[in-house]
Amino acid sequence: MSLTYAILSVLVSAPSSGYDLAKRFNPSVEGSVGFFWNATFQQIYRELNRLEEKQWLQAESVQQENRPDKRIYTLTAMGKQQLCQWIAEPEEMAPIKDDLLVKLYAGHLMPSQTMLAKLEAHRRQHQQRLAIYQEIKSQNCQNPQALSKTLKFQYMTLLRGIHYETGWLAWCDEIVLLLE
Repeated sequence: MSLTYAILSVLVSAPSSGYDLAKRFNPSVEGSVGFFWNATFQQIYRELNRLEEKQWLQAESVQQENRPDKRIYTLTAMGKQQLCQWIAEPEEMAPIKDDLLVKLYAGHLMPSQTMLAKLEAHRRQHQQRLAIYQEIKSQNCQNPQALSKTLKFQYMTLLRGIHYETGWLAWCDEIVLLLE
């Protein structure tokens, strides 16, 4: 997937400034696309300019007091059409690129305690992320069937995150037993 479609996917919900859009790519922001796609401010602003040139977005300048003017980006009909076309395309299974797995693959070179310490550090991170996801679910998704169509699809990504973290923790528990 490219940043192009991540940006279009966020903007389809509501117009946004580049700054506000960049915040939506931060995984610490609830309901953020940042949980499964990341980008820097520079990448986002560069892509916004490119998408505006392609006429997939339009921007409106808004004057602000005591601050620089900001631009509010809105998805155009052409941008929405491109996003829909992309959604309909088949996707390939994403490759796993994980430093920890490469280190485990050659982990026999290290003392087991070194690898156990790495796994414990990762376990804490995955437990924290799972807690965030579960909090979002408990606050916003008490009755998933009652959610709007848009929120149901966002809920589906949340469920994927919960299942990913739960699966990762189960895998971690299993391999820790192998190392102990």
